[in-house]
Amino acid sequence: MTAGSGDEDDARVWAVLDLALRVGELLMASGEAAETVDRELTRLTRAYGLESCEIDVTLASISLCHTPGPGRAPVTAERRVRQRLPNYARLVAVHDLVDAATVNGLTPQRVRFGLSGIIVRPPVYPAWAVAGALCCIAAAGSVLAGGGPVAAGAALVATLAAERTGVWLGRRSIAEFYRLVVAAAIATLVALLLAAGPLHVRAEAVIIGVVIALIPGRALVAALQDGITGDVMTGTARLAEALFAIMAILAGIGATLYAGARLGLSLALSDLPPVPARLAAAQVTGAVAISVAFAVYVLTPVRLLPPVALGGALSWIAFVGLRSQDFSPAPATAIATAVIGVLFTGYARLRRLPALVCVMPCVVPLMPGTLMYRSMAELTTGRAGQGGLMLIEALLAALAIGGGVNLGAELLRVIRPQRPTAYDAERRPS
Repeated sequence: MTAGSGDEDDARVWAVLDLALRVGELLMASGEAAETVDRELTRLTRAYGLESCEIDVTLASISLCHTPGPGRAPVTAERRVRQRLPNYARLVAVHDLVDAATVNGLTPQRVRFGLSGIIVRPPVYPAWAVAGALCCIAAAGSVLAGGGPVAAGAALVATLAAERTGVWLGRRSIAEFYRLVVAAAIATLVALLLAAGPLHVRAEAVIIGVVIALIPGRALVAALQDGITGDVMTGTARLAEALFAIMAILAGIGATLYAGARLGLSLALSDLPPVPARLAAAQVTGAVAISVAFAVYVLTPVRLLPPVALGGALSWIAFVGLRSQDFSPAPATAIATAVIGVLFTGYARLRRLPALVCVMPCVVPLMPGTLMYRSMAELTTGRAGQGGLMLIEALLAALAIGGGVNLGAELLRVIRPQRPTAYDAERRPS
């Protein structure tokens, strides 16, 4: 081989590695699981002739190493994942582009051009709609917890105030942990003031609605999926990130409840929302609204909103049905999310979509906002034992969402395994 041909080969390898790194960065930034990112990058590099390419995907970076052949030095490239902002429309577009590259044989230049178009593409919803969707999640969550129109309106206003405050603090480089503390504290303060007023409303539902909006459900699902499928380091990092966010939410609620009690503003434990024992039209509507609003918040394509609405209703119906049969929250959540995992992972396969985009919005109504509030209310009133048990139950229910979604996807592998293509990664090791 001449020197010139070697230089051309190295340039081709660098071009493919750089393209794969850019694809991987977009997938990780959009919240995709590490196993899926690894599989997509394997397909892409093999499609362009890099058979012996080692891929390492973590939460913060992606590295690729290609060994050209005997006697030649390996080529290694790495790219940092600096921002992780949910954008499911972008996630779908990147998966479609990888499919086009591997199935239709697009050249690396065409794929790079398409990737640039995806990056500069405007969001599918305007910024005001995304902010409004977060507020709608809280309002619908308060309805799900048994609150009425006043509680839903208060949750919406509290979330809007928390979101604007978070943006203001973010511009001053305040850590996300403290932004979540402040957001939870604002919601709790609104509920305390509402309870002290002349209106007879279920003020606790305000806190629960905001908690449902703030819980990092995407991180929990991805963390459990990464850990269960063998990407332990990435799964542990995601789980730690999610648990820190949950701790921040609990800290904001607990500190404000304690301060309110010292000032004579307290919420009676007897007024806590009851556990749903039967289906109610208002709550099913609330579950649908939460799923659709979350889908808008993470920029899900408009065409997927109807199936997401159906999935939100099904997840809540399954959960309430299991609770009416005396299932505790964690098992009921796990079984309900497993059902959604089977149905909507299958739907994603049928439509050739990333499973995360179809499944995640459907399980958001099952976030354990009520249990988290109950645990903080018990702890701040001196019932440490009962509060601690409820806190553990809330964390188990939150983790059951991720485990149930993953279990549903694995059951579908048993029922209807996918046929591998020429560019797919090897099967998981036994």
